[in-house]
Amino acid sequence: MIDQATIDRILDAAQIVDVVSEFVTLRKRGVNYVGLCPFHNEKTPSFSVSPAKGLCKCFSCGKGGNAVHFIMEHEQMSYYEALKFLAKKYNIEIKERELTNEEKQAQSARESMFIVNNFARDYFQSILKNHIDGRSIGMAYFRQRGFRDDTIEKFQLGFSTEQHDALAQEAAKKGYQKEFLVKTGLCYETDEGRLRDRFWGRVMFPVHSLSGKIVAFGGRVMSTENKKLAKYVNSPESEIYHKSSELYGIYFAKQAIVKQDRCFLVEGYTDVISMHQSGIENVVSSSGTSLTGGQIRLIHRFTNNITVLYDGDMAGIKASIRGIDMLLEEGMNIKVVLLPDGDDPDSFARKHNATDFQAYISAHEVDFIRFKTNLLLDDAGKDPIKRAELIGDIVRSISVIPEAIIRSVYMKECSQLLRVEEKLLVAEVAKLKEKQTEKENKPTSYNQSPTPSNSNMPVPPEEGITPPYESFIPQEGKEGQEFYKFERLIIKTIIRYGEKIMCETTDEEGKEVPVSVIAYIINDLKQDDLTFHNPLHRRILAEAAAHMNDEGFRAERYFISHPDQEISRLSAELLSNRYQLSKGQKMATDEERLFEVVPDFIINFKNAIVNAELKHIMFALQDPSIANDVEKCNAIMQRYHEMKQILNMMSKRLGDRVILPK
Repeated sequence: MIDQATIDRILDAAQIVDVVSEFVTLRKRGVNYVGLCPFHNEKTPSFSVSPAKGLCKCFSCGKGGNAVHFIMEHEQMSYYEALKFLAKKYNIEIKERELTNEEKQAQSARESMFIVNNFARDYFQSILKNHIDGRSIGMAYFRQRGFRDDTIEKFQLGFSTEQHDALAQEAAKKGYQKEFLVKTGLCYETDEGRLRDRFWGRVMFPVHSLSGKIVAFGGRVMSTENKKLAKYVNSPESEIYHKSSELYGIYFAKQAIVKQDRCFLVEGYTDVISMHQSGIENVVSSSGTSLTGGQIRLIHRFTNNITVLYDGDMAGIKASIRGIDMLLEEGMNIKVVLLPDGDDPDSFARKHNATDFQAYISAHEVDFIRFKTNLLLDDAGKDPIKRAELIGDIVRSISVIPEAIIRSVYMKECSQLLRVEEKLLVAEVAKLKEKQTEKENKPTSYNQSPTPSNSNMPVPPEEGITPPYESFIPQEGKEGQEFYKFERLIIKTIIRYGEKIMCETTDEEGKEVPVSVIAYIINDLKQDDLTFHNPLHRRILAEAAAHMNDEGFRAERYFISHPDQEISRLSAELLSNRYQLSKGQKMATDEERLFEVVPDFIINFKNAIVNAELKHIMFALQDPSIANDVEKCNAIMQRYHEMKQILNMMSKRLGDRVILPK
């Protein structure tokens, strides 16, 4: 871990204009600088850099933050990797805190495994270039594939000879420990305790993590004599390699994926390499396995758009499309391209340059639902049973799409393709969605009266006490609720003005005591036993409370340079947005108006919570098990009247002063 003092030094040194201008051509506009956004294609500059605030932001795609966030996004680094990148740029020595013995041991083991993998990569590369078998067999294979020297070097391709313990012997000479050769899967131990190479007689494909570290290897066999040998062998799972979370080529593709806002998905190593060589770099491979949730989330970090490239193997296509519903469920836009008969992405890329390849894709890509429907229609023919199964299959795929408008468009289109009434598809999708909703929001049985509380505000039930209906505050995933917008405004106020004095109060001795924004918000929320529903917001509030009395504490600086990248990124995002009052259209963040703005934010927050609770109560009353239970029904109605009284009181306080979140 990098200590906070070092982080502060890095942030002080990393001038935002200096950092961004290495990657973006900037020109001055007033007090700020503008340029073309590096995160999406545009012709008119919408990327703004503010040297005064130390922030950058694209007003088109929304990406930005401070210097660290920019490097994280542009170079696809972790928070600590970006800090180290900037430290190196400004010649700042990194000071990291002392790790515990357990942390040291775990870190040491992981680092040792990465070191061993680096040794293996260098060894395989050396054999490919310098060994007679490497040149005559391995290099010949790559040449046959059409790979240029620069491509072979870029992807760090290699070769392993037919000798079954050549790597193990070389590693022993160099002093590498048996433990880590086995842990990485490069070698395995025989019953006699001898080391044997996992990869022998194969061309080698290193697998890189998102940050470029070697986490695994794939090897393709060269000999065709032994039919029992698997064509491809891959590294086993290890502490540094989890197959379900890695994609081949992601390290080389990440920036191109962001730039093009699209990812091509192919099957094998050579598909990725050939497409790169032809000029198409936004491509990754699932390495011959079905897509997993971890791989999908990895792609989704960079784009919502994915195009799957298939060759003409119908059996393979039918097997692979079963897993693509997960992409739909993730809310991704999926296109499918069927390549000409006899071609896979590798062979097709070798025949065409990037322009021709892109032109073919543009001319032949179709959305996944239409592709799947046509594919299964051909398979079903006129068989009514198969057609019924087909309709059920398509309906299941449509039902997992989160966007209602997109679902509606697909249902209309599929009704025409399937020659089925649209209302039938709508009804079937509605049934599946209803079942899914019931599964996610399974009602709880309630046996007791309302939760006793000294507060009139809705509060989460205490452990062991069951309310007459299921309360929802605080819960995750309620970002669409109105109260969340005001919760976010309160957090923004804390980050920007937390240490500022907004009013004074009198202590027990009659002395005037200044009250900071943080103190006021914490005390006001405590009065009604309220908390924030978002866990990140709760952490920020807790840290603000813990440090508000520290000498020299500045909330903005503290949170924007926070070692937790989620907190620092959110802080940068909130500091670059604005909100306004409905009266006068003046900035609601003016320091001289904190005494007026902060209470308004809080009362709007509470008002929105009460409104949401009232809606929730009305929904609970529709539950037959509650409506038919007089005791439960009366308890809920009493709660409803209490909430209405509170709402009326707050409405009087609010008047016509309503904050408009932006």
